[in-house]
Amino acid sequence: MSFRVVRSSKFRHVYGQALKREQCYDNIRVSKSSWDSTFCAVNPKFLAIIVESAGGGAFIVLPHNKVGRIAADHPLVGGHKGPVLDIAWCPHNDNVIASGSEDCVVKVWQIPDGGLSRTLTEPVVDLVFHQRRVGLVLWHPSALNVLLTAGSDNQVVIWNVGTGEILVHIDSHPDVVYSACFNWDGSKLVTTCKDKKIRIYDPRSGEIESEALCHEGSKATRAIFLRHGLIFTTGFNRSSERQYSLRAPDALNEPIVMVELDTSNGVMFPLYDADTNLIYLCGKGDSVIRYFEITPEPPFVHYINTFQTPDPQRGIGLMPKRGCDVTTCEIAKFYRLNNNGLCQVISMTVPRKSDLFQEDLYPDTLAEDAAQTAEEWIAGNDAEPLTFSLKGGYVSQSASKSLSVTKKANILNKASAGTSKSASSATLGGNHATSNNNNTTSGSGIVSGVSEKDLRDITDEIRKLKAIIVKHENRIRALEAAVRAHDGDENDSRPAVASAGNGNASSKSAADSGTQKESNDNSSANNQSHPTTSNDDEFN
Repeated sequence: MSFRVVRSSKFRHVYGQALKREQCYDNIRVSKSSWDSTFCAVNPKFLAIIVESAGGGAFIVLPHNKVGRIAADHPLVGGHKGPVLDIAWCPHNDNVIASGSEDCVVKVWQIPDGGLSRTLTEPVVDLVFHQRRVGLVLWHPSALNVLLTAGSDNQVVIWNVGTGEILVHIDSHPDVVYSACFNWDGSKLVTTCKDKKIRIYDPRSGEIESEALCHEGSKATRAIFLRHGLIFTTGFNRSSERQYSLRAPDALNEPIVMVELDTSNGVMFPLYDADTNLIYLCGKGDSVIRYFEITPEPPFVHYINTFQTPDPQRGIGLMPKRGCDVTTCEIAKFYRLNNNGLCQVISMTVPRKSDLFQEDLYPDTLAEDAAQTAEEWIAGNDAEPLTFSLKGGYVSQSASKSLSVTKKANILNKASAGTSKSASSATLGGNHATSNNNNTTSGSGIVSGVSEKDLRDITDEIRKLKAIIVKHENRIRALEAAVRAHDGDENDSRPAVASAGNGNASSKSAADSGTQKESNDNSSANNQSHPTTSNDDEFN
């Protein structure tokens, strides 16, 4: 008689549940770009989705409480001249997001608390270096303001967003970079490339430490670092079957695990939860989400279950653990984009009877504060990300933060000699936003002066206000004269009427003669004030 031993795991019974439609986000024009991206980024404050936009590229930013049907004219973040390909929220500031686009520019934006009131077109800083479209943006896990970008020009660049300068330039990829990921403390970098190889870099020097064949198929591959140092990859074999593998950094050529899943042609995105060691595989065009647990004992990657939905997914985003509801034992929350414009919210929950805080499900998770500065990191210091306990709940501190950029002269001079020509032609002058459309960065230290355009706008507004004031003075004086005429004060009103002349109404003539000095002092403003309706429209 044989007995089947069931593996002991507190995540064996994790189940997914989709929220009701009225608790999701509807009527979103998701991007139709063929680029292999998740098209979605989420943090405890906002949901960002790349959308279709006329006249360039844009993405929409929604606070989590703005659920339901989204208006077609909802404000966007729309400063790119080409379609947006990838977006990523800063892990150390919930109000900062970076975006890469087909216009070869990376922009970093500051989103105001409460969301956008009108379309945002002025970024905090533009990062200009790539010569072809930028399809990958990635923040450093522990260093403040360190951003990695990769473009179709086969270049990987690591920036200091706080100064707008290039820290590291990696140009050893022979083809397009499909994915990149830092390890837990940001001291190593793994990339996958169109040449089917996986590479591990020292991100400070740009030197290759090891490389190997990733997957034999020619379609896009993905690789991520796990918390304890192993590397998880997804890709295709020669028969176009989808597969995943688990590898050790010092033996990339010998996968610990290599498993075929199915024959679908959609690229699989591995979404990793470092607190629980769970990996969620979400394929583009799939209607399922598979999840696995990584353990030290064979077979190392344990299949748990599959969450199924009736509609295929266009993109997906994973909420950081800070945004999960610990009172319901929620360990993950997905924002799943459908082709019909619905962003479906899916909650992954561990069934527990107790309402108390479950410490075994919620170890200390990533905090919002950075462990070190960009200068400390590039100098050679390694620091693990700061963590904190979710017991008692979480309150974002981003409201007291704002991204400040200190402009440096010739900030692209640190690029390699081979790119000096392109660097000299691509400068960052004028990249720092003097003001954004929501007045959120005023007084934050980003602006050091006022541009001529702003001065012209202010002067025009003052001129319009003067015209309105003069017009209302004329109206008041005319009404006073009309009241006096009505009361029978004809002896006082006739000289006023006679002195005005030119066939004007008696009340307006009296007002004009009484305000002749003001009209002379403000002649240019008064000339604009004659069409009453147009002034009202301009003022409004």
